[in-house]
Amino acid sequence: MKYKLSEIGKVVGGGTPSTKQPEYYTDSEIPWITPKDLSGYDKMFISKGNRDITKSGLENSSAKLLPAKSILVSSRAPIGYVAIAKNKIATNQGFKSIIPNESLVIPEYLYFVMKTSKQNLEQIASGSTFKEISTKVMSNFEVDIPSMNEQKRILRYLLPITRKIEKNIKINDNLLELSQAIFKNKFPNVNDGSEKVGMYITNYDKNRKPLSKKQRSQIPGKYRYIGATSVNDYISKYNFDGIYLLLGEDGTVQDDNGYPILQYIHGKFWPNNHAHVLQGNKVSTEWLYLFFLQRNIDGIVTGAVQKKISQKNLNSLSIAVPDSGELAKFDNLIQPIFKQIRTLDRENGRLSKIKQELLKKFFSR
Repeated sequence: MKYKLSEIGKVVGGGTPSTKQPEYYTDSEIPWITPKDLSGYDKMFISKGNRDITKSGLENSSAKLLPAKSILVSSRAPIGYVAIAKNKIATNQGFKSIIPNESLVIPEYLYFVMKTSKQNLEQIASGSTFKEISTKVMSNFEVDIPSMNEQKRILRYLLPITRKIEKNIKINDNLLELSQAIFKNKFPNVNDGSEKVGMYITNYDKNRKPLSKKQRSQIPGKYRYIGATSVNDYISKYNFDGIYLLLGEDGTVQDDNGYPILQYIHGKFWPNNHAHVLQGNKVSTEWLYLFFLQRNIDGIVTGAVQKKISQKNLNSLSIAVPDSGELAKFDNLIQPIFKQIRTLDRENGRLSKIKQELLKKFFSR
């Protein structure tokens, strides 16, 4: 049955406390989410973002405190990020969140409805400078909500797969954290050498061949088309096969702490031209990956508006590489960990395909 969102819940906007008032922001008080916090976020529930706000920040802005199980939907820059609030939470003005009426709709079901509504949401957005969805327009947005029994039936298919994917991601996060701890313990002075990291990188940027959205639409398939931060599409062709690093080249190149945006990729894929495609040279690609994960790169990022890391600047980073014996000992420790990471990644790839088919079956109406 078709419902307006306002008929199955309350649509609530957000706000940003004045950044001129430092007392409005803190490390731990009221979780406050921005669309940036959901960029690349792959879990159903979210408990906090990069920053919290204080009670006075909440009271002196248009931000609202949302209850747990509210559906957070980004309404601009970009449109269509979705997550469920795990606890009480606030958002900035880039959201039109939904407090669901749980007698009509199960929050997890509405989450999947909104996740599969991205294209329709983009079509109802307006604005000359950037597209945005107003509270009124979001409130009138129509969604198909079946009976509670049917919602429960559908969730019996989707929730176990979703939870297994998230469990695997958590395991891999823990394995990577362990790998980083081992690296820092073994090589505490790795950034203090007189050599340049370019000596230990094989760069494949010349093999990149970006494809337009139209070109990709003509060759749908199972291989990942990957951008600077995430998988952008799936196509029927690939031009890389193996273990590589994708390090953001322009646009989103580093996180808020100055560390590089980096992806550890294995298998068959097609990269666009917004990330450097790298492998280790004389060091394993995993060693190189862990080196970059602990290295602040502020000094090699150029551009005030459009951030960029050139090959030249990337290659200029100083490094102290241990001898071959130490590298071999380290790889003996680390390679089994990364083998497990790759195994769980592949399992998640298979589960994600099943999940996408189920989403098409239940929500493409």
